[in-house]
Amino acid sequence: MAATQVNLYDAKTQLSSLVERAANGEEIIIAKAGKPMAKLIPVPIESPAAEPKRLPFGQNLLGITFLADDWEDDLPLEMFEDPEGDKLFFSEPAK
Repeated sequence: MAATQVNLYDAKTQLSSLVERAANGEEIIIAKAGKPMAKLIPVPIESPAAEPKRLPFGQNLLGITFLADDWEDDLPLEMFEDPEGDKLFFSEPAK
């Protein structure tokens, strides 16, 4: 389809119909004092993928990685120690 040039004032008053025409594939040029200023074109619609995108192992739909309750059981205690001291980062609070 050929481009249609519309004056800015007319574009403001007919915006809804111009958007509808653009969505149907027509290219609308909006001009101010005869000088083209903007172009109204349809947004390309992406077709859904035949197969959904695979998530990385262990990740759910929200992007959160699943951690079991006992994830730290096999890790050495040195991984939880403060490098500047011997205090554990995840130690039980003092009673």
